[in-house]
Amino acid sequence: MKLFVLVALTMVAFAANSVLNRIGVAQFGMDPFVFAVLRVAAGAAMLAGLVALRGNRPWLGLAQHGPAAFALTTYMIGFSWAYLSLGAGLGALILFGALQIMLFGWALVQGQSISPQRWAGVALALAGLVVLLWPGAAATVPFWGTIAMLVATAGWAGYTVLGQGAQDPLRASSGNFILCLPMALPVLMVVGPTSLNTGGVVTAVVAGAVTSGLGYALWYRVLPQLATTTAATAQLSVPVIAVVGGAIFLGEPVTLRMVSAAVLVLGGIALSNARWVRAGHS
Repeated sequence: MKLFVLVALTMVAFAANSVLNRIGVAQFGMDPFVFAVLRVAAGAAMLAGLVALRGNRPWLGLAQHGPAAFALTTYMIGFSWAYLSLGAGLGALILFGALQIMLFGWALVQGQSISPQRWAGVALALAGLVVLLWPGAAATVPFWGTIAMLVATAGWAGYTVLGQGAQDPLRASSGNFILCLPMALPVLMVVGPTSLNTGGVVTAVVAGAVTSGLGYALWYRVLPQLATTTAATAQLSVPVIAVVGGAIFLGEPVTLRMVSAAVLVLGGIALSNARWVRAGHS
């Protein structure tokens, strides 16, 4: 049950990232790339400070975090680039749909056994995600936005897989964010001068320090205890939680379609992970 609660908190943090991103970019007019860099910087500062308070030096051994930092940078930049042309719902559908394919594929390559119950659960949850996020017949699917989101998904899939071997989640996350910052900074050269406002900066800092920095550290805390397929399926709850957050904090309407989709997604996750919920492991 403790593992279940920690995973649930992590998914809430991930969903909060989406809500904060929408507030910072849509409501406060922040450039999405600038928002991403500020988010990384705030996360790096928060995690490095926590590592230092623990009596460790956060800059030691940074080289070993190179692959995970690169994966995190790929996700952050790809995600921001994608949302320049993709709608929020379509982007989330591409991200979490492709994530299932990548992580389930990795599990098969690694020789992990996937039960028919788990396949059925993820299929049900994906069906709910399609019901929730499908943009409709009139919507277009921007080619480059889709490519960018697929690149972001590959980065996040790699970050998730690498986290399964994390021995010290806080230090690993700190190293990842610290190295991610110089990798992400060059994007500002492409963006050029841009105006900042207090609301956008505060939103980016909260998203970076709390829901990204601490949220990703918590994700690395639970990942070693999860099968790859469990980690994949659990993340299908994020768009549902984000929709609820949008209704609460952004005044977005709640429809019967959303409620029906939420039942399908959460039911599929419960079916896929029924044994994990009861026994506390996969």
